[in-house]
Amino acid sequence: MGRYVLRRLLQMVPVFVGTTFLIYALVWAVPGDPFEGKCGERDCPASYVSMMRERFNLDDPLLLQYWKYLVNLVQGDFGVTSSGVQVIDRIAATFPVTLRLALVALLVEAVIGITAGVVSGLRGQGFLDSLVLVSTLFLISIPVFVTGYVVQLVFGLQLGWIAPTVTTPTFGNLIVPGFVLASLSMAYVARLSRASIAENRRADYVRTALAKGLPTRRIVGVHLLRNSLIPVITFLGTDLGAFLGGAIVTEGIFNVPGVGGLVFRSILTKDGAMVTGVVTVLVLVYLLMTLLVDLLYAVLDPRIRYD
Repeated sequence: MGRYVLRRLLQMVPVFVGTTFLIYALVWAVPGDPFEGKCGERDCPASYVSMMRERFNLDDPLLLQYWKYLVNLVQGDFGVTSSGVQVIDRIAATFPVTLRLALVALLVEAVIGITAGVVSGLRGQGFLDSLVLVSTLFLISIPVFVTGYVVQLVFGLQLGWIAPTVTTPTFGNLIVPGFVLASLSMAYVARLSRASIAENRRADYVRTALAKGLPTRRIVGVHLLRNSLIPVITFLGTDLGAFLGGAIVTEGIFNVPGVGGLVFRSILTKDGAMVTGVVTVLVLVYLLMTLLVDLLYAVLDPRIRYD
């Protein structure tokens, strides 16, 4: 297992370098003045533009720019914005909020989606199965921002059951935004779990367990569910990274002070250093989640071994 983890970590290095280089190039090498609008309605003085270009190494070739950025990144320096704010400080202030929201969404997605998929897959062709299929199709067909506005309007403003905006980003206050963020993925998890359960119900190891007289609860919980969850775990693992990067709309609807709002404001103000730093953190999260998912395979399925 240790050699496998080491090999995977080494494989992540070129992936990380390649993705961060593309991010850096897309942010800093696009045509246009990155400091346009920094001085209000009038053009910035030439001395200011020259100083900023020197600070961000924009007069160097692109590969040299990226190399300097990568050297600083390895040392934990994510750079400084054009206004002099440390990027790592802003990420440290907002990333825990978005991570909290993503974990709530992942929990909602896993609990509701897997439960609905297991019940639907075990019953099959019944009322519950039809209800799950119709409900998931309904959620898939509605964009997340529509779900968010409807939930906020109906349950927050009209009925008063929830707070329409998040004043304090605690786990309890993030349940409703987490449900909205997870609504689309929850439907996919339910359908994926249903298909996997329905397929594995006819497997040889399930028939053998039934022939041995094992209790139904043990057959479903130990044998059927563990083997059926492998594709679901893959989806859930990559979805955490998607939640972190795709929470911009949900955070905007419920006024959650997370990374989404930070990225949105940075794009509007053309703050390349902040955008590059946040996306780099998201790339690291994606890479670590894929490694964790691969390690969970061996836990769920004893037939999988990493030698």
